[in-house]
Amino acid sequence: MANKLWITDTILRDAHQSQAATRMRVEDMLPACEMLDNMGYWSIECWGGATFDSCMRFLGEDPWERLRKLKKAMPKTKLQMLLRGQNILGYKHYADDVVEQFCKKSIENGIDVIRIFDALNDARNMEAAMRYTKKYGGVCEAAISYTISPVHNEEYFVNLAKELVKMGADVICIKDMANLLLPYAAYDLVKTLKSEIDVPIHLHTHNTTGTGDMTYLMAAQAGVDIVDTALSPLANGTSQPSTEALVATLKGTERDTGLDLMKLNDAATYFRGVADKLKKEGFLDPKVLNVDPNTLIYQVPGGMLSNLISQLKQAKAEDKYYEVLAEVPRVRKDFGYPPLVTPTSQIVGSQAVINVLSGERYKIFTKESKGLLRGEYGRLPGEVNEEVRKKAIGDDQVIECRPADLLEPELEKYKEEIKDKIKQEEDVLSYALFPQVALKFFEQRDHQQSDTPKADTGTAAKTEEGGVRTLYVEDLSR
Repeated sequence: MANKLWITDTILRDAHQSQAATRMRVEDMLPACEMLDNMGYWSIECWGGATFDSCMRFLGEDPWERLRKLKKAMPKTKLQMLLRGQNILGYKHYADDVVEQFCKKSIENGIDVIRIFDALNDARNMEAAMRYTKKYGGVCEAAISYTISPVHNEEYFVNLAKELVKMGADVICIKDMANLLLPYAAYDLVKTLKSEIDVPIHLHTHNTTGTGDMTYLMAAQAGVDIVDTALSPLANGTSQPSTEALVATLKGTERDTGLDLMKLNDAATYFRGVADKLKKEGFLDPKVLNVDPNTLIYQVPGGMLSNLISQLKQAKAEDKYYEVLAEVPRVRKDFGYPPLVTPTSQIVGSQAVINVLSGERYKIFTKESKGLLRGEYGRLPGEVNEEVRKKAIGDDQVIECRPADLLEPELEKYKEEIKDKIKQEEDVLSYALFPQVALKFFEQRDHQQSDTPKADTGTAAKTEEGGVRTLYVEDLSR
């Protein structure tokens, strides 16, 4: 990939997911698309993550239609999405036939690069999505979810990357959702990966702890091929480091990005207006720009932190904040050190809150905690506290196989359930992922083909990778 450092801009997905509750509308994206398409980015991340849910739930938009519009407006640039492996974009494992159809339709509608990750780094949960991405002609970018624990070290991540390359990954992404990858560790990890594997390395981080820019600079020196940045109006804090700042830093060096600062400035000027609009609507809270070194101490992603605070507020127990923060790493250890990313961050966080508020550790387990300890989400990376597991699931058998092997094909069942509501093949997938939200959206669509309903403000609880989305009970219980 020569010496140039390539850039993926997240302005149309992770930037507004991380800072503004995933509330940027397609009408606010389209006027900038020609500028973005002519920038010379490696790719533009614009779909997946929480956008799919948010489109239907809050913005009255069809996520598939959004994708088609963006592809039409940016024909020259690779469009990228984030996919949670066997969870697709939902909160449970889906059968392989649903995963196949989702990958096929995403690529048909305009996605070029699919970044695939699993919250537990269980490669078995990524295998189907990787295979189908390649089958339908997409670029398969397999991600390692970066975290720190006694079982997660450089050797662990290098071995995982090698396994993913053997499975067909075209690109390996180091996905640092909580901004825990510090600059010198990034240098070492990238250097080792570059010497051990032949595919490009793509680094994704946030600036929650204020170290993101330095991490990118060190990774660039170590030979990383691509990094994720966001145009400045929605950069930094819980979002990605700023595109313009990195481009300016590397100008004239051997890692020069080749991007034009004036063109970037024009696009940033446009998005400043969009950011102002999101601020006025109450979605862009200036707090998301604060640097929070607590993340480095407790390894709790910024978004998960906000989620804990809102749970404690609801319980009128804000004085227990530091007790809960201290409980999170203990629960994580008992649960076998899962990386803290959707959905494991919510599961571990909620269990920590319950442990503190009930006055007795593990007096009550959430349904999701039981599922995690039973192996429903895949293989836990470290040793589980067997006493805790026994208390949670009794004598239940722990699932040792790939969890999706236990699922019957389900696509036809979903088709049958909504046969009288289908307007396009993709509707079946929208329904499979978010049944209640999709049904409500279909109804709305039938009644108001021409009007975009006003965004529902909802109560935002911050979750995935430092981003923000509203967490409904339906999401985690399915």
